[in-house]
Amino acid sequence: MAEIGVIIVAGGAGRRMGGALPKQFMMLEQQPILARSINRIHEALPKAEIVVVLPAEHVELWRNMAARFEVAEHKIAVGGKERFHSVKNGLAALSEGVRTIAVHDAVRPLASKKLIIRLVLATEKHDAVIPVVAPADSYRSVEGEDSRIIDRTRLRMVQTPQLFRAEALRKAYEQEYAESFTDDASVVEAAGYKVALEEGERENFKITTPLDLTLARAIITAEGEI
Repeated sequence: MAEIGVIIVAGGAGRRMGGALPKQFMMLEQQPILARSINRIHEALPKAEIVVVLPAEHVELWRNMAARFEVAEHKIAVGGKERFHSVKNGLAALSEGVRTIAVHDAVRPLASKKLIIRLVLATEKHDAVIPVVAPADSYRSVEGEDSRIIDRTRLRMVQTPQLFRAEALRKAYEQEYAESFTDDASVVEAAGYKVALEEGERENFKITTPLDLTLARAIITAEGEI
C-alpha cells in the first residue's frame, strides 16, 4: 500500500485562457497539461497513489484523452461545487493507509522532482508544508480612490503541491466549508494546525493565460524535453 497519496485538482474552466477546452486539457508540447502534471508527480513519487479530481462533465473527455497519451496510473474522482468539496471527494477516493497527502493544481505542470521530494521530506517535521516564493513586483493596497504601498518583504506567493500529514488533512476537511478557504493550507490552518513554508520555484507557476502557456513552452524547450 502506498504511503503517499496525491490529489490533483483539475476543476478549472479556463475562461482567462480562451479556447474551447478548459486549460488543463490544452496541449503543452505534445502532451495535455494535466498529463504533464500527473507524470511529474509520478516521476518524483513513483509509488504514490494518485487521484485526479474532475468535474463530472469532463470525466469521459479525460478518459479518452488519457488513452491516447502515456499517463501514469491514476484514479478519477468527481469534483464538487468549490475546490474544498473537490479535495474532500479526492480524500475519500484515497486509501485510508496513506500517511502523507499532497494536493496539487493540475495546471502547474513544471514543479520539479527536487521540489516535490523536498516538500515530502519536510512533512517529517511539520503537519503542513507549502511552497512559496517572494514577489518580485511592488504592491499597493487600494481602498476607493486611495492606495498605499505594501511591504513586499512580508508577502509570499503560494504554490502547490501542498503537503500534509494525512491525519491533519482529513481532520481539517471535517469542517464545514467557509469562503475564507482559498487553498488547502487555509483549511488546515482553520483547524488549528501550523503551516510551515518552504522555498518554492518560480518555474512552478499556474498556467492561466496564453502568455503562461508560451512561458511554459520556453521552459520545456530549455530543459531539453523536446
